Order: sequence, then C-alpha cells, then structure tokens
Amino acid sequence: MTNEMILNLLGDEAESLLTHTCAGIPKEMIHAPGPDYVDRLMAPMDRPPAVLRNMQTILDHGRLAGTGYVSILPVDQGIEHSGASAFAPNPIYFDPEAIVELAIEGGCNAVASTLGVLGSVSRKYAHKIPFLVKINHNELLTYPAKYDQTLFASVEQAFEMGAVAIGATIYYGSEESRRQIMEVSEAFARAHELGMVTVLWAYLRNNAFKKDGVDYHTSADLTGQANHLGVTIEADIIKQKQATNNGGYTAIGFGRTNPLVYSKLTSDHPIDLVRWQVANCYMGRIGLINSGGASGENDLAQAVRTAVINKRAGGMGLISGRKAFQKPMEEGVKLLNAIQDVYLDDAITIA
Repeated sequence: MTNEMILNLLGDEAESLLTHTCAGIPKEMIHAPGPDYVDRLMAPMDRPPAVLRNMQTILDHGRLAGTGYVSILPVDQGIEHSGASAFAPNPIYFDPEAIVELAIEGGCNAVASTLGVLGSVSRKYAHKIPFLVKINHNELLTYPAKYDQTLFASVEQAFEMGAVAIGATIYYGSEESRRQIMEVSEAFARAHELGMVTVLWAYLRNNAFKKDGVDYHTSADLTGQANHLGVTIEADIIKQKQATNNGGYTAIGFGRTNPLVYSKLTSDHPIDLVRWQVANCYMGRIGLINSGGASGENDLAQAVRTAVINKRAGGMGLISGRKAFQKPMEEGVKLLNAIQDVYLDDAITIA
C-alpha cells in the first residue's frame, strides 16, 4: 500500500493525523521502537538472555522484520466471545491450521491464540512462526455471565509446545483484579525464568466506568494507569485498547490524578491520548500495541487509522484479529498487510 493510498483511507483526517506534533509529552522524551530495540532498551533490563533472544525472534519475523514494530494476529475469541460469534462469519477458522496460515500469509510477527489452538498444530508450525500462548480467559457459557479471567493453561505447557511468548489478561478495576494481578505476576516471573516474552492484555472492566452516557473504559487516564500497573509486573509488551477519550478519573470521581494531565500533558487529539498510554509504559521502554477492534464497516480504513495513531504516538504496533479472520483469507491478508505498510512507511513519523 502506497503512501497515497494511506492518505486516501485517512480521508478528511489525513492532515490532522499526519502533521500533528505532541507538545505535552514531546517525542524527545519517548523511547521509540527501532531496529535496535532489544539492544537499546531490553539489554539493560533484568530479563534473562533467553527473553532477549525470543523478543528478537519476534521482531525479526514477518514483513516488519528489522523495524522494531510488530503486527500480531490474535485469535482467542472462540473462548472470550464464543466459537459461533467468532467463526460463523468465516467457519474455516474453526480449524486452528487456518488461523496459523493466515498469520503466516499475512506476514505477521507472531500468532497469538489459546493452548488448544496452538497446541493442536505446534509440531507443524511452532518453528515457522513465533507462537504466543494466551494462558487465561473469560468465558461466556457460565450463566448468568461472569466477567473474570481464569487460568486455562500453564507457562510450562506453552514452553513445551515451543512458544516464545505467553499472554494474559488482567481486568483492572474489577472485583477480581487483585487475584488476577497475583496470578499473572507469578506467571510472568516463571515465563521469564524459562526465557519467554510476556504480553499483557491490560484491560479495564467495571460498570461504574460508564458515566452519563460516556464509556471511560477507553479513557487515556484510566487505560494509562492500567498500562502503568502492567509494566510494574514486568510485562514485556502491553496490549491496550486505543484511547478514545479522557477524564475517566474526574468523571467517575475516584482514585488520584493531576490537573496537568488534562491541561498540559494531553489534548483531545487522538495521538496525544495514545501518547499518554505510551508514557505510562515507561516512556516506551515497554512496547505498546493497540488492539484492532471489532469487525464492521470500513475495516481497512479503520485499521490504517489505528496504526497511524499508534505509530505516531510512539507505539510498537497493532494486534488485530476479528478485522482479519472474519473475512475471506485473501481479504484478511490484505488488511494485515495494510497495517504493516503504515509501519514500513518512512514518511509516517513519530509525532
């Protein structure tokens, strides 16, 4: 995809998104991704050498190899949502091999899925594309529905199948979050002992985070703090929904914040909102990847927009699933490649 095609997909937002400069937290304060990411930012950490090797393995795979950016295909929605809601639009993806093939054909750095999905094809594919095993999940067969993350797999099981990374979700703000923090912290420590990269889905979950018709589950201040908690338990990559608003703390009236967050350090511009998410990941020392969101209309344009905002904010990449696998494979590959083309475009720079 050419730069002109990207401009066309951005439409009326093109100038605003591509010329914006972050003033509150300028780019000079950010540790941006790059080809030397592991040497520059991970080598000084306390991570064992095998973790650095496996992170480099992820960064050296796919169409974005050597850039420091990542494009990951995540397919855990068969549990998180349901097999029907996830795969009915395209039933071939009930077959785990199709999931891995999409990630390979789409030029992804890694494929993220469940123990069962990746374990069922690990001997054929674990050496062909980096595996990221998601070890905990919510599930919606319990009635009435309960929103919690339960361990479905162990770190050792992921390690034995040849995975280079594990992933886990914490629902920050939920009644169960303290238990999840402890479980995931222990899992991440064990993963590092075994040389595996750790990826945290740092999500918010609390009905009180919706106030006066506004959903603050994607507010920059609340998601930023979720990121900050996530890097504290030594996540190597943070997965976060892209910020769409701000002021969750002040609207809901809880916790602690500072007026400077809203008056000086951020603005309403989407790149500034995501820059705050990056800042809470130790100013980019820990990579921020944003999720691609649900499949719907104008998926290609939405995916490109999300990638442009993430890259210009200082993020590390995108992890996009439903927009890709709920389409015929050829269209899914096209969408994944479009996301990657944003990160390959030298004209799209850090804001």
